[in-house]
Amino acid sequence: MKKTIPVNDAVGMVLPHDITEIVKDQFKGRAFKKGHIVREEDIEHLKRLGKEHIYVLKLGADEIHENEAAELLANALSGPGSLLSSEPVEGKIAILAEHDGLLKINIDALYQFNLLGEVMCATLQNNTPVKKGENIAATRLIPLVGLRPTVLEAVTIATKGNPVVEVKKMKKVKAGLIITGNEVFNGIIEDKFEKVLRDKLLKLGSDVLSVTFAPDNIETIGEAITTALDAGADLIVTSGGMSVDPDDVTRMGIEKAGATDCFYGTPVLPGAMFLSGRIGDVPILGLPACGMFHNITVFDLILPRILTDEPIGREEFARMGHGGLCRNCKRCQYPVCNFGK
Repeated sequence: MKKTIPVNDAVGMVLPHDITEIVKDQFKGRAFKKGHIVREEDIEHLKRLGKEHIYVLKLGADEIHENEAAELLANALSGPGSLLSSEPVEGKIAILAEHDGLLKINIDALYQFNLLGEVMCATLQNNTPVKKGENIAATRLIPLVGLRPTVLEAVTIATKGNPVVEVKKMKKVKAGLIITGNEVFNGIIEDKFEKVLRDKLLKLGSDVLSVTFAPDNIETIGEAITTALDAGADLIVTSGGMSVDPDDVTRMGIEKAGATDCFYGTPVLPGAMFLSGRIGDVPILGLPACGMFHNITVFDLILPRILTDEPIGREEFARMGHGGLCRNCKRCQYPVCNFGK
């Protein structure tokens, strides 16, 4: 039950919720914390915040306060690799990344959760690389007081399947790089791919085991891949030779090395002529020449998922068309953008 009393009569009363103060371009936060006992000197401050009345609460058996609800909801939503902020603030609890990794969101469960109406959870987008301590989701009860059965239904939805919010660690791999192309192999042009690929792997905590330059020859490319595998590479990345030109035979070289489960072609730009496959348990990724000219390509979307042991096939590729068009911004801010989301 909620009852209101005039703020002038509130001295000695206990505030049943946080009261927020907003100063444009300067501050938004908690002016008064839940549980604060109103003092005479608080009255004018409360009035400046537009508070002419405050609530006095007496909860029924089927009612729940926003702070208790937030704790129940946040614990239900938070899966492996995530943790909660210390306490509800303004009725809300944030969910943070416990470590660097790849954010995975159970989109269907999140949808069912938010359909209930009185509860909410907002997240970053699925498959976003995140850093330790980053805010990845937040939840709250929307009214000050809600129905306990509704909150418990939300908890059931959030806990009955895969976690709604999870951060998966990425493996640290030793990659074998196979740089293909007669023009590079013969020294006609300087290779730019090695540094690009090395930097991208290092950024995700992995490293390069070997770098091999191969001409546009199916057998030579296949042998280079096999040599890298024999040396202990647990990821193979080839660069170049993936388009429709007659000299572009990297894909055939990958097949020559024994690759299976190969899926060629993605609805992503840049990166339409990308390939994902496996040789035994080792993933192999074929990156077209666009990877040398664009800061971010389909490779950046796929690599973190490969490093969490996620299988990538035709279905995964097909789903990437929605959001798969890069804006090619003059100042790239990936992953803080819509690409791949």
